[in-house]
Amino acid sequence: MKLLRNSIAVFMLLILSSCEKKTEKPEIIFDSNFAHVVYFWLNNPDSAEDRAEFEKALKQFLNTSEYAQTKFIGKPANTPRDVVDNSWTYSIILTFPSKEIQDQYQKEPVHLKFVEEASHLWERVQVYDAVGIGH
Repeated sequence: MKLLRNSIAVFMLLILSSCEKKTEKPEIIFDSNFAHVVYFWLNNPDSAEDRAEFEKALKQFLNTSEYAQTKFIGKPANTPRDVVDNSWTYSIILTFPSKEIQDQYQKEPVHLKFVEEASHLWERVQVYDAVGIGH
């Protein structure tokens, strides 16, 4: 009887350990050669419909971009300090291996389609491009 209980216990441990969900974090690629940071101010930032439409268009664009590596979508973090601008609605941070690749991204059909389809939703866009130092 003791052997049977031990066998059942071992069997249950094997089942539980095989059911353990093993999640690996995806590798985060931040190419420090060229960063493209864009801030959007939506016309109607309180409109759930406008936000949903903007997010859908933005995600579709970024998921199909051939050139962008890092693809971060953000919204204000609500960090009220004198030096922090929380007035924008959405931001994106994209990285590229070079300025030349970023130039190709600017002409990429999915990028141009996003601008064409979503530009009616925003009143202002501000872009900050930066090249990495120390390369």
